Amino acid sequence: MKLTKQKPDVQMRIGQQVTLTIRSIGINGEGIGYYKRKIVFVDKALPGEVVHAEITDVKEKYASARLIKVIEKSPARVQPPCPVYEECGGCSLQHMDYQAQLISKQELVLEALQKYARLENPPVAPTIGMENPWSYRNKAQFQVGRQDGKLVAGLYQTGSHQLIDLEGCRVQHEATNQIVQKAKRVLEQLGIPEYDERKRTGVVRTIVARVAFATGETQLTLVTATQEIPREKELVLELRYQLPELVSIAQNINPKKTSLVFGETTRQLWGKPSIAEKLGDLSFDLSARAFFQLNPEQTQKLYREVQKAAGLTGKELVFDLYCGTGTIALWLAPHAREVRGIEIIPEAVEDARRNAERNGAANASFHTGRAEVLMPKWAKQGLRPDVVVVDPPRTGLDGALIDSLLAVQPQKIVYVSCNPSTLAKDISLLLERYELVSVQPLDMFPHTAHVESVSLLVRRCCKKV
Repeated sequence: MKLTKQKPDVQMRIGQQVTLTIRSIGINGEGIGYYKRKIVFVDKALPGEVVHAEITDVKEKYASARLIKVIEKSPARVQPPCPVYEECGGCSLQHMDYQAQLISKQELVLEALQKYARLENPPVAPTIGMENPWSYRNKAQFQVGRQDGKLVAGLYQTGSHQLIDLEGCRVQHEATNQIVQKAKRVLEQLGIPEYDERKRTGVVRTIVARVAFATGETQLTLVTATQEIPREKELVLELRYQLPELVSIAQNINPKKTSLVFGETTRQLWGKPSIAEKLGDLSFDLSARAFFQLNPEQTQKLYREVQKAAGLTGKELVFDLYCGTGTIALWLAPHAREVRGIEIIPEAVEDARRNAERNGAANASFHTGRAEVLMPKWAKQGLRPDVVVVDPPRTGLDGALIDSLLAVQPQKIVYVSCNPSTLAKDISLLLERYELVSVQPLDMFPHTAHVESVSLLVRRCCKKV
């Protein structure tokens, strides 16, 4: 018997130059091509392009490469408007036409469901985008440092400790850009030193600016490594003079060596402790550390899609799992008999309860704990949900929670996802008892590879338990 030799693994080396045809976009916005059947990720390459690239990293199953030259250009390729786009890394798709971005995000969700949930034709709708996909972020959170003797504030370059100064970031609301630039100028004028994490000296670590889209109120928070701020009174007076639109100036103290931005203590230096924001008919007070969606315009569209998928008539008991500060639960409350939110973080539950009281949502309650524990416990007491909404982190649903959903069997599951891969893997397990009826992608963060989606799963009524 003649033995056939197995094909050896493709030998690639760092520094090797290759010519590739780009087939699709990856979850981080990189182009995906194949070199002798081995996947190669090429940063800044677009589907349909033929590119010349240099291999920068080689793994067993894939390689990464740097784009050297575009030989055949995609019609979707555009000139990025941001002058520091190549260095910053905050956006990954500014070089792609916006309509093409929306199509690629739909394809990301579609391909994930085909691959992991083994669905041949998943019901994925076109991505809901923005009419104006710029100036959409309501919060800027910029690290402070010094370069060439100049105070800078911005983001660290991807994979490095090089701080990129961001003056006029195109995806930030103009108000947050103004606050950061003027705050930086005042700190420089008064000689208040930036924090140096290597030497563990200095004061100001981060400038955080937030604007409420509905009311126009603005808030500035200076995150410091020290309890005291030198020349504090002068600082507050000068900030108020330079930024008369501010209604809140706060100091957050974070002395720890950590990648987390905020510390545990916040001091109000001047003004109100929070700013007022609205989503639809709901109102919220946002303190310096309060979590709130970064793109309010798209958030309302997202919540409308959740409401549409839930199909509430006013008679349903709804459970909102991973409810955070309760925004989805409160959006659904006027349309349901009762809504119960479950969240593991006690501070978020306290915020959710305050938000419910502020909005007069008497039929919404919020509970601290693990959903996979509380949901079956309530089911044994006769409280079985008609609709369950899940909005998990990027890692997706906990295995125990999936088991709990399959045991409790709500009529509908509305799955809000920020990661197509984990969404598809979770749906593959839920298909045991549920049918996937619809998937609606939404573009929450234009010019990045991020895609949100709302999926509706309906229980197979005739399935034997």
